[in-house]
Amino acid sequence: MNIVTLSPTDLTFAAILILLLGIVSLKLRLGQTKQLFIASLRCTVQLLIMGFILKLLFAAASPGAVVVMALVMLLSAGQAVTSRMHRPLTGKWTYFFGVAAMFLSSFTVTLYALFIIIDISPWYTPQYAIPLLGMLLGNTMTGVALSMDTLTTTVYQSKNMIEGRLILGEKWRDAAQEQIRGAIRTGLTPIINSMATTGIVSLPGMMTGQILAGSPPMVAVSYQILIMLLIAAGTGFGVILAVQITAGHLFDQRHRLRLDRLSGDTV
Repeated sequence: MNIVTLSPTDLTFAAILILLLGIVSLKLRLGQTKQLFIASLRCTVQLLIMGFILKLLFAAASPGAVVVMALVMLLSAGQAVTSRMHRPLTGKWTYFFGVAAMFLSSFTVTLYALFIIIDISPWYTPQYAIPLLGMLLGNTMTGVALSMDTLTTTVYQSKNMIEGRLILGEKWRDAAQEQIRGAIRTGLTPIINSMATTGIVSLPGMMTGQILAGSPPMVAVSYQILIMLLIAAGTGFGVILAVQITAGHLFDQRHRLRLDRLSGDTV
């Protein structure tokens, strides 16, 4: 197996491309140059830190360390969901609902994969547990953030129509069913599009990485199929949970729309 090790010089050559892109962005006055450089720096630093942490986790192979790492990843994902909301819920509810939905979906699907599908022993083997959870959590986070943001935005924009249906005697689930379904569809769209084009338009990162590392193509393909199906399931369950919990919070027990539970709105 011939694995090519990348040196700091090799990575510097890759960084030159980002520098050139930044210069072009600056010339075109796109207003994205600073964000591009900051994002590139954050990406590099975060991956280096993660590499160091994974090295320690692989050496320790401790269930406690793996659980702590998983919780840190989950809480960080919850913060990312909150930061992407244009019209978040008041208080910390956006954070709590996002974390709850991702925990119930991503963690459950990851454990299912570790215990039932891969059947790795011990289940907390960092080489499998952390990458699996990371891929599931990252994609679920995107779906949850999109769906929750779409729901709160569309409910606010359609408040007159929803309240009119409530006045006519409809339950809140019926009055807001279009907004709920639309939010779920929005959250599922990225993973559905990704699955539809994988293998034709794009070669996913995990599969490409395994092939570059010397794994037989069909082994890499098998793992990629597994990952895509797990991601789709985790994202789907996470999106549905997040939307249902958030929608329920926007209405009270008397089926009244509570716009005061959205940031910046009072009734």
